[in-house]
Amino acid sequence: MQKHEHLILVNAGEVKLEGNLVIPDGATGVVLFAHGSGSSRHSPRNRFVAGVLQQGGLATLLIDLLTPQEEEIDLRTRHLRFDIALLASRLVGATDWLAENPDTQHLKIGYFGASTGAGAALVAAAERKAAVQAVVSRGGRPDLAGAALPHVKAPTLLIVGGYDTPVIAMNEEALAKLRSPKRLEIIPKATHLFEEPGTLATVALLASEWFSHYLMSRSE
Repeated sequence: MQKHEHLILVNAGEVKLEGNLVIPDGATGVVLFAHGSGSSRHSPRNRFVAGVLQQGGLATLLIDLLTPQEEEIDLRTRHLRFDIALLASRLVGATDWLAENPDTQHLKIGYFGASTGAGAALVAAAERKAAVQAVVSRGGRPDLAGAALPHVKAPTLLIVGGYDTPVIAMNEEALAKLRSPKRLEIIPKATHLFEEPGTLATVALLASEWFSHYLMSRSE
């Protein structure tokens, strides 16, 4: 299977965000990654998951949700990574870009959110109900989506490490508020970053199955 990789600039409101877009031949869906606090599109964990999704025939878009200048500010203050409204607005902008770009406008859109990025992904999914077809959260903070949770229409999979006790509780709280098709998967013996052998591969497999189910069927 051939893959086509592009380094792109995504228009998201008043800013341009750098991104890596990979489109395998025959793809019917694209997964937009929303990375977590203190991370970037170069996150080895998200890149690993993206690689597994690409092998399964899905396109992926990894973008930096903050500009380089904002990243510098955030390294000092650590407040922008928790600005869920800002991060969600950037995801909405990237979603609109995917819907307008000739290479991706025919693809069904999913979100893969990690840490605080999961909260932003669910807020954006509630805002773009017609566009977003599936959401997966890895070690996420879906509770940060707050009042947006009952308005999410996209089927949502929440994945948490079995040793990540505080985050399990936050995910259970968010799961109860979601009204879309939903599931919580707890990976045994995994901590927050899924650094234990085999645990990230399990995350990638679960995400691939979820997105394949909701993004891979061709529209009639």
